Amino acid sequence: MVSINGVTVSFGGYNLFDNVSFLINPKDRIGLAGKNGAGKSTMLKILAGYQAPTKGEVSRPKDCKIGYLPQDMTHQHGRTVYEETESAFEEIKQLQARLDDINHQLETRTDYESDEYMNLIHDLTDINERLNIIGADNTEEEIEKVLIGLGFQRKQFHMQTSEFSGGWRMRIELAKLLLQKPDVLMLDEPTNHLDIEAIQWLEDFMEIFSGAVILISHDKTFLDTVTKRTIEIVNQKIYDYKTNYSHYLVLRQERKQQQENAAKNQQKMIDQTEVLIDKFRAKASKSAMAQSLIKKLDRLDRVEVDDMDTASVRFRFPPPAHSGKIVITAEHAGKSYGDKLIFQDANFIITKGEKIGLVGRNGEGKSTMMKMIAGKIKYEGNIQLGHNILMGYFEQDQEEKVDLDKTVFETIDELAVGDVRRQVRSLLGSFLFQGDDIDKKVKVLSGGERGRLALCKLLLEPYNLLLLDEPTNHLDIKSKEVLKQSLIDYEGTLVMVSHDRDFMTGMCDRLFEFRDGHVKEYLCDIKEFMEIRKVQRLNELDLDKSGVKAVPVAEKKQTPASDFEAAEKKKQQAQIQLQIKKAEEQIERLESEIKELDSKLAVPASYEELTKNPNFFNVYDKLKKDLEFEMQKWEDLSSRLI
Repeated sequence: MVSINGVTVSFGGYNLFDNVSFLINPKDRIGLAGKNGAGKSTMLKILAGYQAPTKGEVSRPKDCKIGYLPQDMTHQHGRTVYEETESAFEEIKQLQARLDDINHQLETRTDYESDEYMNLIHDLTDINERLNIIGADNTEEEIEKVLIGLGFQRKQFHMQTSEFSGGWRMRIELAKLLLQKPDVLMLDEPTNHLDIEAIQWLEDFMEIFSGAVILISHDKTFLDTVTKRTIEIVNQKIYDYKTNYSHYLVLRQERKQQQENAAKNQQKMIDQTEVLIDKFRAKASKSAMAQSLIKKLDRLDRVEVDDMDTASVRFRFPPPAHSGKIVITAEHAGKSYGDKLIFQDANFIITKGEKIGLVGRNGEGKSTMMKMIAGKIKYEGNIQLGHNILMGYFEQDQEEKVDLDKTVFETIDELAVGDVRRQVRSLLGSFLFQGDDIDKKVKVLSGGERGRLALCKLLLEPYNLLLLDEPTNHLDIKSKEVLKQSLIDYEGTLVMVSHDRDFMTGMCDRLFEFRDGHVKEYLCDIKEFMEIRKVQRLNELDLDKSGVKAVPVAEKKQTPASDFEAAEKKKQQAQIQLQIKKAEEQIERLESEIKELDSKLAVPASYEELTKNPNFFNVYDKLKKDLEFEMQKWEDLSSRLI
């Protein structure tokens, strides 16, 4: 369908790609992989025809329609959401205008036997066939289906596009592309501005999309779900893997190992040849052989080991300060902006050490709740922090809140105190700010660099409550994995907003869903929650199709204080039982590890082997301390059960 032949792209004497070729076939699902700066976005622009290669060519069939969604674009204003989305059907409008003109001519002309009249009849037939093929009769239904799938509500269809944020306007552009049904759909980070439900809807849409798809994304789950082929750009070359992203990572590691082995064997051969050259060069009778060996080495194609992107942030959160058992208590909390209700009557208790995820569609109040907990905005009801809470808050636009005129080093150095002050350079290095990078002004940093700098600030104090609002927005996949593990190991309390399902999987104890002005609690992980929402969404679609309107849920009555306390007590008990179960699992694991080490220490041979490691007894002591901590935790939790 689209053929890339010998493409080279050069910038200032440097080749981004060098003589690369591949083919995009009908119905392909391709993910572009490679480190930042490898040229993934440039490749998409070349494929879409927005940029010309320095050498080579991109061949497309004459009737091949390309749909391209860049990361950043200029949006048009002066139309409603519906009108702007409807502009995707420009071909239908042109055909219908031509159809009206033909019908008018057929009604008014009398030269029935002329060639021109017969041509009009042929054109009429062709246009009607084309309109049937592209579905001209159900454009309204298609527009509604796509807009609702991407998170718009019907009441928003007739609002001006200028009333929406850049992220929502990007959704309109995506809706237009999907409605145009191109032969090749090219998407550059399409999930950046989508919530979890919209991402899941887009995945489902991709399953039935008839064209080819080629995309760039830092959402690992999205890549694995949508793509079946991965093209990696590395060292000016490409490698084509007929598999999804996760399996590609395994194959890539195998390829690197093979390259390293081949390079090692080749170097061994080169070393041996050079020894022979030195040996023969000293003898006149062997000088010709020495020259022959030198020429052989000159002609040798050296094995290159691909320079893979192994850089990622490296850090652990400091041990949190001690806090009370109840960390956050919310009673009848809500927020409105004028007549617009965001949510109301939120009631919950968050206890020490819990990891809570806030989920729901964009605009339902997740970030608002974070600001309420942090005391950044006024609200209705009551939100109370527990005893000795030291809170760290990462806002969604945190990277925009740092002083642009300060350097990277100054930004961290002025906040660092105590021993941390002496480790500022090391700390910045773990967030990939090395060498001259630390002297850069914040205003020249990219969005991703500012995001890393904002995360770095969270390590300066031993916070026992972390509020993280979309912390992964500008992180690559490897850095997200490091952050995820650090949060799993974090011993404090975590409240987090994220639309990255892979990042949230296995992390949260409970989920709070913000939907239709209410906050609902789910005692499950993100995968189970997504299955629940998928079933609910299908039920809602069935109701829409049958014409039956859902019965509105009765307004939630104010619960008497005693009833509320009883309900919260029941929730607390359930959570305590869950935490007891986790503590018992940890105790069982630690006792098993200690027992195994004790049995090895009892044998002289294995004792000697184990104690060769200078850190062995530190590890052994830590296991015992962890066991004591879990035992004490189990006792404390058990005493709180009724």
